[in-house]
Amino acid sequence: MRLFSLILALGLALPANAQEEPIQHVIESQIGALQDDDFALAFSFASPTIKGLFGTPENFGLMVKEGYPMVYRPSDVDMQDLREIAGNLWQRVRVVDEAGKTWFLDYMMIETPEGWQINAVQILPAPEIGV
Repeated sequence: MRLFSLILALGLALPANAQEEPIQHVIESQIGALQDDDFALAFSFASPTIKGLFGTPENFGLMVKEGYPMVYRPSDVDMQDLREIAGNLWQRVRVVDEAGKTWFLDYMMIETPEGWQINAVQILPAPEIGV
């Protein structure tokens, strides 16, 4: 009976955790595609809204190079916490750029018929150090 209760409890906890791995995989896959200069693949991980804004993989790639260089050529990427804010899922990501500077970004994720897609990326203010 205890084993059944444990299995049931673990099964009830799976849906929250089940979102984290596929979301992180999408972000890591997009960053990997950007590192390979495969803008078509990187663009495929963007939501319909983002695709509508940029229109082509080339425009998307140019935006990433100019606006998010730390994601275009990171030296290190570390997934942080997944949070729900106002009904939206946000994945925090710590990125270290080629110069060694640390950045924190929030990726807004949406679930579509094609799976999880990136709907927005925010560069967060640097955390206060030594305060």
